Amino acid sequence: MIALRNMLAEVFVALQKNVSIMKLWFELPCLRRRTFDRNSHIIGCALVTAIMLPSASPLLAAVVDDADPEAVATQLRRGLGLRQSGDFARARTTFERVLRLENLPPDLHEQVEVYANAAQAWLDGRPAVASGYAVASIGLYREQDTIAGPGEANDRFGGLRVGGQLNVPASPTLAVNASLDYRFRRYDDRGRRDDSDLRWALGGSRALGDANLAVGTRGWISARGEGTKRNDAGVYADLRWAQGDDDQLKFGVELRRRSYPEGRLRDRSRDIVQLNAAWTHVFADGRASFGLAAHGGREFATAGNPYGDSNFIGLSPTVDLTFGDAMSAYVFGWWQRGRYNRDLIIGEAGDSGMTGRRLDDLFEVGAGVLWAFAPGWELGPSLLYLHDKSSIVGNNYNSTEISFTLRRDF
Repeated sequence: MIALRNMLAEVFVALQKNVSIMKLWFELPCLRRRTFDRNSHIIGCALVTAIMLPSASPLLAAVVDDADPEAVATQLRRGLGLRQSGDFARARTTFERVLRLENLPPDLHEQVEVYANAAQAWLDGRPAVASGYAVASIGLYREQDTIAGPGEANDRFGGLRVGGQLNVPASPTLAVNASLDYRFRRYDDRGRRDDSDLRWALGGSRALGDANLAVGTRGWISARGEGTKRNDAGVYADLRWAQGDDDQLKFGVELRRRSYPEGRLRDRSRDIVQLNAAWTHVFADGRASFGLAAHGGREFATAGNPYGDSNFIGLSPTVDLTFGDAMSAYVFGWWQRGRYNRDLIIGEAGDSGMTGRRLDDLFEVGAGVLWAFAPGWELGPSLLYLHDKSSIVGNNYNSTEISFTLRRDF
C-alpha cells in the first residue's frame, strides 16, 4: 500500500505539471475551432505528446519496490506458462502488467496468442517487437423501423481491415508503442456510402510490478461518404493495477477533439474530457473473464451545436469465454446517456417535436464465436445491434449487423 500511495502521489504531481501541456494541445493553431487542417492536426498532436512524455517522467518513473527488470521477465514467463496450461484469462492479465498492445482480436484466445508472441520477443531481447494483422469480412446490414420512420437499408457489405504495431523496449521496464489501423467497408447498394477509417496511436508505457502506466496520443480519420469527414485526436493516461491473480482495475483520463471540417455535420465538432474506470474478474479456472467498465465526462460544443454542451455517463459489461485451445466466444454491451444543457423552444434546430433539453440513450450489444483453425488464423460469425433513443425524433435509430470474419495475425 505504501508503494501504491507513492505511485499515485507521483502521478498527481505529473498531471499537475502537464496541465500546461494539455492546454497547449488544445490551443495549437491547427486545432482551434475554425481551423481543421487534417495533416497539421496529426503532426501537432504527435509533437505535443513528444513534449509531454519526457515532462511526465515522474508518471513513468514512479517508484515501486518490485519494478525491476527481473520482475518484468518473471511476469512474462509466468504469462507464457499460464497460456501453455490453458489459463487464458489469467495469462492475459499477467501479460498486461508489462505489455501495451492495441487493436487486438476480439476474443480472449487470440488476444493471448498475440501477447505471447510479443512476450517471447521481449524475453529474447529483440530491439523492436512488431506485429500485424489482416481481416476480411462479409455481412448483412439492416436498419429497423423507429419513430423516426421506416428502416431505409437492407444491404450486403464486404470489409477489409489491415494494421500493425511496433513496441520498442527503451529499457527493461519502459517501452514506446506505435500503431496504425485501417478499415474499409463497401456496401452492395451502389447508392450507399462507403466507410473508411485510419486509426493511429503513439505512446509510452512503464511496467510497475503489479501495475502498468501509459501516456500517449491517439486518434482517427474517418470518411463516411457524401463528403462527410471526421477527425479525432487526443491525449490520454491510464493505469492498470492487478489485484492478485483474478482481478484487475483500470483507471484512465482522456482529452480529445472531434472535428467535422465541413459539411452538414460541422456543428457536431466538440472537445471531450472523459474519465474511465474498469474491473476485470477471472473465473472458470482461468478460461473465462467478466469485465465491467464505466465512463463519464463532458462534451464542449465548438462549432455552434444548437443543443449546447453535454454531460455523459456510461457502462459496458463484457464476458469472454474459451472452449478448449481453439474455440472462443465473447458477449458485450455498451450504454451511454448524454444530456445537453441548452433549452430549446418548439421548432428550433429543425425539430418541431422538440421541447426542453435534448436527451440521448445509446445502446450497443454484440456477440461472436471464433475458431482458431491454424496458428495465427481464426474465423467465425458475429452479431452487432445498435439502438439510439433520443428526445429528438429524427435521431432515433436501430440497426443490426450479421457478419462472418476471417482474421490473420502475424
